[in-house]
Amino acid sequence: MATLSLEQHVTADARALRLRGWTLALLTLVYFFSFMDRYILSILLEAIKADLQLNDTQLGLLSGFAFAIFYATLGIPVAWLADRTSRRDIIAVALTLWSAMTALCGTAANFTQLLIYRIGVGVGEAGSSPPSHSIIADLYPPEKRAGAMGIYSTGVVLGGGFGAIIGGLIAQSYGWRWAMAAVGLPGILLAVFVRVVMVEPRRGLSDPGGVPQNPAPLPSLSEGLKSLGASAPAIHLIIAVTITSLVGYATTNFGPSYLQRSFGMTLTQVSLYYAPAVALIGAFGGIMGGRIADRLGRRYGLHVQAWFVAVLKLAALPFTALFYLSYDVTTAFAAVMLSYLLASSYLGPSFALIQGLAPTRMRAVWAAITLLVINLIGLGLGPSITGILSDLYKPAFGAESLRYAMLSASLLTPWAIYHYWRAGVLLKRQAAIG
Repeated sequence: MATLSLEQHVTADARALRLRGWTLALLTLVYFFSFMDRYILSILLEAIKADLQLNDTQLGLLSGFAFAIFYATLGIPVAWLADRTSRRDIIAVALTLWSAMTALCGTAANFTQLLIYRIGVGVGEAGSSPPSHSIIADLYPPEKRAGAMGIYSTGVVLGGGFGAIIGGLIAQSYGWRWAMAAVGLPGILLAVFVRVVMVEPRRGLSDPGGVPQNPAPLPSLSEGLKSLGASAPAIHLIIAVTITSLVGYATTNFGPSYLQRSFGMTLTQVSLYYAPAVALIGAFGGIMGGRIADRLGRRYGLHVQAWFVAVLKLAALPFTALFYLSYDVTTAFAAVMLSYLLASSYLGPSFALIQGLAPTRMRAVWAAITLLVINLIGLGLGPSITGILSDLYKPAFGAESLRYAMLSASLLTPWAIYHYWRAGVLLKRQAAIG
């Protein structure tokens, strides 16, 4: 590989920074497609359940553990590769794979086939987030990173919301199988676009001090694990975001089913009212949460960002409980909207803080380890345990079993709040030591 001159490096760096808004938008769009393909299943669960004769435990496995175990574990070797090769190329290949597997889900004739295709989606999506986190951290300095990560995190709520909208409307008219194909196939075209136009920055470009002239040798995976394990604030942040994700994945995956079963909403009503409202409010909360976190960090120190998330989580908890305890659809709908508004801010500050703690040349590995834990426990156990609890609660609660299963998951939120608070304490102490 030819070595670039100093002048060429300066020109490339200037171009990467000039186009960083475009790069962030493109990464957010990829993340949008990731969650659209992942969460289209949530709006289709009732149709798939009836067509393939499945129970809630099987639905939870499709949404959770079977998907998450491959998505999470493969993120580690992908991140190792991303710290050494083109992150743009990895993202493009991954997007192609998960989009194709989403479309193939529409051909499944039974639970086993659908499970295999969902595993394929998980394998593909493993290649998206770690390199994306690394690129964003290289494009934005610490004081702007939470805002950038907040924008990126809107891919979660917007992708999940629009997946539900598109999937629900197409399924209502043409069936759930065509909905899978309609959501999956466009991602292949986006992958080509990413490969052709995305600008990849040099590693460490936006860090204080800039890119080192003589970078140290790339660390091993074991060194990355040791460095993360030695950071107490990072450990608390990972625990906090993992518990939060477990509760969130349970709500996201079974929310449409809950509304259909407990409130009698139709698939079209969920697609046209619930899904877009959650998507827009969640996106607004994510963007504003990231911006406010950046301002608080600049004024009071980055540790305040962790406390900011803890306060919003605490404020959201009563509305989350009301969503599950109310039997009035209007009250429940208003409660879940307020809950999403307050609670959706956690991703931007959480990932920004973790990336800020990570050594420059270990960022993709740290992101992958974080996502490994989040997805094995949060995504893997959240929907799976909720589905199992729903089946276990049926003798006591009958048709309302899913309501109480989801409520049970939400009761873990105070545990997450504690870890956000503790992370802030340790970050403040670490900053004082210097």
